Amino acid sequence: MTAKDCLALLREVKDVAFATVDEHGHPQVRIIDVMIVEDEKLYFCTERGKDFYHQLMAEKYTAVTGMNKEFQMVRLSGPIRKLQDQKKWVDRIFEENPSMNDVYPGDSRYISEAFCIEDGWLEFFDLGRTPIYREQFTIGAEKKQEKGFLITDTCIGCGICKEVCPQQCIREGMPFEIQAEHCLHCGLCTEQCPAGAIKRKEG
Repeated sequence: MTAKDCLALLREVKDVAFATVDEHGHPQVRIIDVMIVEDEKLYFCTERGKDFYHQLMAEKYTAVTGMNKEFQMVRLSGPIRKLQDQKKWVDRIFEENPSMNDVYPGDSRYISEAFCIEDGWLEFFDLGRTPIYREQFTIGAEKKQEKGFLITDTCIGCGICKEVCPQQCIREGMPFEIQAEHCLHCGLCTEQCPAGAIKRKEG
């Protein structure tokens, strides 16, 4: 799996959830089509009258998630960029997504404006296998974020974390070790550790 594969999965799913924040600081989510994916960039459009458009313009940021029939999920978050040469991009989007012509026939398509996500953090999460599998990627200038949990050197080797882990993804050792690619990030090991040796990764 690569960042390119993750974006391709979102394009394949096509109808995915886009999240923004409104003027009251409240989260908002809606289904938006992934219109084009190329060169590790994701392209979409929306119409100038919509709340989604105004929230994008205010915050310049969105988060996207989609899942296919095999229970493989991709999350993408990052800043959005309004594209130059809007007519060219809107025409291309409508050409590559012909069902849009039924929604906005003729020149009414130009109420739409095109955006791109070219810098972002991606996560692939496969719930269709045992144990689960996850992997993180970045695109563009985005820096990789460390997520999940880490067993520190204050581990006493009791093995309770290994016993309670739902995915059995903790290996014995000193300290014990979490196999991050199979971790659910549920935090059960942290809650059960008598030594307080398991810490959440920050950033």
